[in-house]
Amino acid sequence: VQLQASGGGVVQAGGSLRLSCAASGRISTYSMAWFRQAPGREREFVAYRSGSARMTYYEDSVKGRFTISRDNAKNTVYLQMDSLKPEDTAVYYCAGDRTSYRNNPRTETGYDYWGQGTLVTVSS
Repeated sequence: VQLQASGGGVVQAGGSLRLSCAASGRISTYSMAWFRQAPGREREFVAYRSGSARMTYYEDSVKGRFTISRDNAKNTVYLQMDSLKPEDTAVYYCAGDRTSYRNNPRTETGYDYWGQGTLVTVSS
């Protein structure tokens, strides 16, 4: 399976963007997540949705502003980002795990597939 992230761009603070992660194969049972890497910083967890879609987790700073969703018919995962802040500026990566549920979705280790990243720039 290959993952293709898209939807990044430049937006003003307070604005919104929706990122997409399109898979080349069926991912309906996969755990899916978004990570991001800001300039000069390590990559960090942003959001996770289990294969059953029953479990979702968010990094504290994005709770209430970001929403991860999935359209299994389209083999696509989304990250809706609202009320964007300059500190959200980063390259965003999608990741997939063949297991339906991860006990620790916040760690990078164990994700089987990674997208190439899409740049989000939030101006103040």
